[in-house]
Amino acid sequence: MKVWLFLVIAIVAEVIATSCLKSSEGFTRLLPSLATITGYAIAFFFLSLALKAIPVGIAYAIWSGVGIVLISTIGWLLFKQSLDTPALLGMGLILSGVLIINLFSTSTA
Repeated sequence: MKVWLFLVIAIVAEVIATSCLKSSEGFTRLLPSLATITGYAIAFFFLSLALKAIPVGIAYAIWSGVGIVLISTIGWLLFKQSLDTPALLGMGLILSGVLIINLFSTSTA
C-alpha cells in the first residue's frame, strides 16, 4: 500500500511542477523556476520508490495518465485554457484506461 502512496506523491509533485513550469515563463521567474525544479526532483524520487514494487509500464501509465488529466484541468481552471469535446473525450478514455489497469490487471499485484 505504501508504494501506491509514493506513486500518488509522484503524480501530485509532477502536476505542481508542470503548473509552475508554465508560470516560470521560460525559467525567467525565480520562484516558479525553483518550484519546478524541486517538484520534478520530488516526483522522480517518489516514482523511483514506487517502481520498487510496481512494474514500470503500469506505474508510468498511471503516472502519466492521471498527470495529463490533472494538468489539463489545472490549465483550464487557472490558465483559462480551453478544452474542446475531443480533448475531454480523450481524457475520459485515459481515465478509463487507468481505472481498467487498477481494477482488472493482475500486473499491479
